[in-house]
Amino acid sequence: MTDHSSWELFGDGRAPATPRTLPLGPPWRRFGREPRPRAPYVIRPEDAAVVNTALHLRRPLLVTGFPGVGKSSLAHEIARQLGLGDVLVWPVNSRSTLNDALYRYDAVARLRDVGLAAGLRARDGGENAGGGADVGGGAGEWTPPAVQDYITLGPLGTALAAEPGRPRVLLIDELDKSDLDLPNDLLVVFEDGAFEIPELSRSAADEGESVTVRLTGGPRAPVPTAPVPAAPVPTAPVPAAGAGGATRNRGTVVGGWVTCEEFPVIVITSNGERDFPPAFLRRCVRLNLPDPTREYLQKIVEAQFAAPYTGADDSTKRELEDLIDKFSAAAHAGNLATDQLLNAIHLRLNQVPLDANVLSAVLSSLDGTGAEGLVPPPANPAAPAPGRRT
Repeated sequence: MTDHSSWELFGDGRAPATPRTLPLGPPWRRFGREPRPRAPYVIRPEDAAVVNTALHLRRPLLVTGFPGVGKSSLAHEIARQLGLGDVLVWPVNSRSTLNDALYRYDAVARLRDVGLAAGLRARDGGENAGGGADVGGGAGEWTPPAVQDYITLGPLGTALAAEPGRPRVLLIDELDKSDLDLPNDLLVVFEDGAFEIPELSRSAADEGESVTVRLTGGPRAPVPTAPVPAAPVPTAPVPAAGAGGATRNRGTVVGGWVTCEEFPVIVITSNGERDFPPAFLRRCVRLNLPDPTREYLQKIVEAQFAAPYTGADDSTKRELEDLIDKFSAAAHAGNLATDQLLNAIHLRLNQVPLDANVLSAVLSSLDGTGAEGLVPPPANPAAPAPGRRT
């Protein structure tokens, strides 16, 4: 009988005097201030060709496929291989609007600071008896806080404000969850490469007035210290995204307009929950990531786990090889995500027995169609389905 005591953390009914130490999670479920480590991304040559096509055309890359095939991870891999810094992410939902991605103006904070400044001037004797702010001409004139200090560019706005030669990578995640009009709204910005910030254009003294505003996201690509050759030949591994130091996190707005000088690398993902209008599709380069084959799954597993997988004993390797075989076959019958297989393999490599309870927890079909031959039948067939009352 398998001894489960080495992995079971819950269920014995005891309350320890000190907190129990939780095991280290999978690499993709580890968090902290440092960038999360990412395993090498496994991509087919024909899919890499589509990515290169989008890069050369400077068109958005629309990536479709079932959940878990690596759509979002592709954006991070592109940023890593091109040395373009951290990925800007815009997670889309049914309430998302174009303005959310372009910029935010914190009018409430500005109003609060105006009131605070007026109160401080009154306390110091710099105000009239009524206590209002003296913003007129003449001695003692007070200038209200600058509007640009309360504006932050969103993910799309930040991507469009990139400096020449240093494009940003923008991930627009799950656009199929958006309102029906959002794809068409995006078309205008994609084609024009510019947008107006009315709060700044109204206050601009002339069309050439330049101000800076805050940007969204982490560090941009490091500033090159030497000219970059047109076709560099890599002589060392590509550094992690964001390596090399951050730069000032400010963008330039001229005459109230953000104008694109370096079109971003845009990756748009969709789970296929809705269709997009033809006008939108025409302006994208489309990539469909298919369900991975058995050989592809093997490469993904070896890339994700590397030393723990290759260093496992023969018995564990045979068990995992059999699991990959069954998963590959079952994926054609039920909707399964690749990360479900990776979860199961992580558990097994950490001495968790893959019994029927564990497998049903991590390898259940996403659409309820079942995955025959992968998850053993439950010990109690008469038990109700999860989430249903009897």
